[in-house]
Amino acid sequence: MQYRILFLDTNHPSLLSSLRAYGFACDEDYLSAKEAIQNKISDYDAIVIRSRFKIDQQFIEAATKLKCIARAGAGMENIDVVFAEQRGIKCVHAPEGNRDAVGEHAIGMLLSLMNNLCRADKQMREGKWLREENRGYELQGKTVGVIGFGNMGSAFVKKLSGFDVKILVYDKYKTNFGTNAFEESSLADLFNHADILSLHIPLTDETNYMVNDKFLSNFKKPIWLINTSRGKIIETSALVKNMECGKVRGACLDVLEFESSSFEKMESGKMSETIHYLINSDNVIQSPHIAGWTFESHEKIALTLVQKIKDTLID
Repeated sequence: MQYRILFLDTNHPSLLSSLRAYGFACDEDYLSAKEAIQNKISDYDAIVIRSRFKIDQQFIEAATKLKCIARAGAGMENIDVVFAEQRGIKCVHAPEGNRDAVGEHAIGMLLSLMNNLCRADKQMREGKWLREENRGYELQGKTVGVIGFGNMGSAFVKKLSGFDVKILVYDKYKTNFGTNAFEESSLADLFNHADILSLHIPLTDETNYMVNDKFLSNFKKPIWLINTSRGKIIETSALVKNMECGKVRGACLDVLEFESSSFEKMESGKMSETIHYLINSDNVIQSPHIAGWTFESHEKIALTLVQKIKDTLID
């Protein structure tokens, strides 16, 4: 029996070539509307998607042969995983493939923000030589709070551990994971001691707008905030309010509340005036959802999915 796989988003070429080498029949459809895909999905045993559209109950019900949904990335919020698994469909993703990229990106953004590198570079290009105005802060001696200790959080902690910082990690769903390099922490301890907060959690009903005004008001010290997870975890208006009053010293944002669900653009119709504050603030560094978007992670995600798809369909 030859299993059929439908690719709905472009990926590293090794994903397609490797699966074909294993004998899978692989088709590609990167342009058709969701309705057209749904009309033919019953012909396929597996699909590969990034974030092109939501895999909802209606789509899954039409996929009568489907055995595997493979997401080329980490987050699974665009897939109704519970409903799919109820119907015997295995949902796989590849956080192992881009966790190192995310960890490096988060640290790079933080160092750039704390040392005013983006602002100083811009000023230099304008012919301005401003030293005292760009005096920075060192990471050494700071307390870094991390929320979430999955693939992304653990990679960030590993890379951060060489900076002579105290690392406090909170994960609501894990216990007994602390080591000599970092402490397992309560949320209360993070609020009391953190100088820096980094978010490494999925977007769920529980985490949607988790970082709001009430949440930020709990911190005893002003913090630098890093978000490389999902934009809607932070309520942007609350972030701006707390930056204006000094509660948040600065923010590193690879993701934004106003991203489209495909992550391919900003939904301008939904953006509030708060976005203009972020754009114009020297205390904010932004990037277009690229923390896990390296040349290396592109291939590593593909190779991770090859094995998981193979294991699901064959083994």
